[in-house]
Amino acid sequence: MSLKTKLTLLYTLLMTAVVCGILILLFLLGNRQIISSVQSRLRESVYSATEEIECEDGRLDFDSDLSELKSGVYLSVYDSSGTYLYGQVPRDFSNTAVFEDGRVRTVAEGGVSYSIFDVYTSIPGYGGVYIRGIISVSEVEEGVHVLQNMALIFLPLLVAVTAILGYFMTKRTLRPVSVMTETVTQIRRDRDLSKRIGLGKGNDEIYRLARTFDNLLDEIEEGFKREQQFTSDVSHELRTPISAMMLQCETLLAGQSLDRDTREGVEFLHQKVSYLSSMISQLLLLSRADQGREQMVMEAVNLSELMEMILLEGTEMAQSRYIQVKGDIVPDLYVWGDETLLIRMVMNLMENAVKYGKDYGHIYIRLWQEEKMIHGSVQDDGIGISKEDLPHIWERFYQADASRSADTSSGLGLSMVAWIVAAHKGQITAQSTLGEGTCFSFVLPIMY
Repeated sequence: MSLKTKLTLLYTLLMTAVVCGILILLFLLGNRQIISSVQSRLRESVYSATEEIECEDGRLDFDSDLSELKSGVYLSVYDSSGTYLYGQVPRDFSNTAVFEDGRVRTVAEGGVSYSIFDVYTSIPGYGGVYIRGIISVSEVEEGVHVLQNMALIFLPLLVAVTAILGYFMTKRTLRPVSVMTETVTQIRRDRDLSKRIGLGKGNDEIYRLARTFDNLLDEIEEGFKREQQFTSDVSHELRTPISAMMLQCETLLAGQSLDRDTREGVEFLHQKVSYLSSMISQLLLLSRADQGREQMVMEAVNLSELMEMILLEGTEMAQSRYIQVKGDIVPDLYVWGDETLLIRMVMNLMENAVKYGKDYGHIYIRLWQEEKMIHGSVQDDGIGISKEDLPHIWERFYQADASRSADTSSGLGLSMVAWIVAAHKGQITAQSTLGEGTCFSFVLPIMY
């Protein structure tokens, strides 16, 4: 589950819990508060009614307001014996309740609850009378229930709106994180350390993290540039003495003055110097490639003819180990590329197959077309590569294990192959089983 989804769910659950808690408190406390408010209104109405009754010539004079329903309160007047004099009562109310001065009480009749409040007051010139106020509690509670039902109906809608708003708020908040992730992915995919996140101005934690990350990339890029320059400089400086050593060895070997033991020593030295020269050449090429200084001469290359040529060379190389080299190459497949680099790519794969193949084994070279891509493979049935080592074979100077290490292996061949394929906008993969063999497969865009 993504962080955006987690935060959205957390925000939605939190807001839902808060809203539900508020509704519960309102429902629990609201009923009591409403009942208390209704009873206060009932008392106020009854007490104010005492001022609307007068006596003239021994007869009571009632204000017409007593007969009107105010704020849901029914008012009625009774003499001291309980005889009805004036006012109105609810239609379904029997009005048989005993008078109790100054006390609010609740009675139920016909499934309806009523609050009753009686006040005994003395009217000058007449005597004492009861003023009774009646209000329906059920109607008030019914209104509360309607509000509760509406709240329950709108609660899912509120949750949905909260989730949507929370999602967009979280998405907007985490947008810098998405930019950081995308930038890092591009850096890993393109191996381009010059890219930066560049969120701009901001002082929150994410912006500070982005700036820290950009600063770290600056340091890493600078370190890589220094390393590349060092590799290039060292390789270039070693080239001259290595060339001189090779020339001296070849001069000595061309003469007839060396005895047998000395000649064997010079031949061994020549072999090692040749290995160093090859490794330095590969280092220089990879260093120039890292710095973007390797010049590629692009042209139409008949990859089929190139593979046929390397098939013949591979057959000669494999004869000493009695390895059979077989090919299945579709003719006239062209790519747009650097012929020298493409030859080196396939040749490195062939040399790798011969070097790590088994005596009396087999090597298979294939080339075919699928849609607009050229597919090729070099497969052997040699010692293979373990699952643990397979992801690292493209790294420079990596040696899988002692069985795959040889005196003539620099650990740069497959790194060079990977770079050449990438430079031609292709892909290369390796499949291997330890003890059974390895298959290197590459894909290049076809020219026609």
